[in-house]
Amino acid sequence: MATYVLSDIHGQYDKFIELLGIIGLRDEDTLYILGDIIDRGPHPMKTMLKIMEMPNAFCIVGNHEVMALTCLKHMMREITDDSLRDLDEYMIQNLMTWAHNGSTPTISEFGALDREQQEAVMEFMQDMPLYETVTAGGKKYLLVHAGLGNFMPGRKLYSYTLNELVWTRPDYSIDYFPDVITVTGHTPTRYIDGNPDPDRIYRKNNHIAIDCGASIPGGRLAALCLDTGEEFYTSENVPQE
Repeated sequence: MATYVLSDIHGQYDKFIELLGIIGLRDEDTLYILGDIIDRGPHPMKTMLKIMEMPNAFCIVGNHEVMALTCLKHMMREITDDSLRDLDEYMIQNLMTWAHNGSTPTISEFGALDREQQEAVMEFMQDMPLYETVTAGGKKYLLVHAGLGNFMPGRKLYSYTLNELVWTRPDYSIDYFPDVITVTGHTPTRYIDGNPDPDRIYRKNNHIAIDCGASIPGGRLAALCLDTGEEFYTSENVPQE
């Protein structure tokens, strides 16, 4: 029995299946996915539906799921005078932000699902927790999508806001907890200042960053075994001409 964690699949279904094969995930193993399953890549809903079928996979919400939940609820409504009136400046801004962050493939695949599948996907995303704490290999881990924005020693986890957990990037120069390792996605490791090994899992000051840019040319999808610290990687994305 082993515990694995990965993040930021971003619709890269083929990469996800490749990585499952590389780690050799068994039914008795546990897989945590730290959000951003959807958007950008070609098959966000195909990936989501696959994960929904996996009883040993547990998902933590990412900022892309948060954006999708806000916008898809409105898009699923019948077009009426009331729904059009609800398309206010706030909703328009949400739609624009989501579009800027790669919503097109998600909207396309979601629209091709039947109503029952759409509702199941929405319910699945709504049930995703903001974070999880786990113990594996004798070590304690905090699993969260982005980080702990406005971190303060002694601040309770439940007091962090949605924005601080799914949008705000962590400060890798600060050791948040001496006895807990914070594992995050959200920030591609190639964009971490001072990272000597871009597109590989980054470790510093009890932080582990595991978003290795699955949706970025030259990036890849990565997984970490929490029991052993072993790292797993898919093949690199080929830059488009």
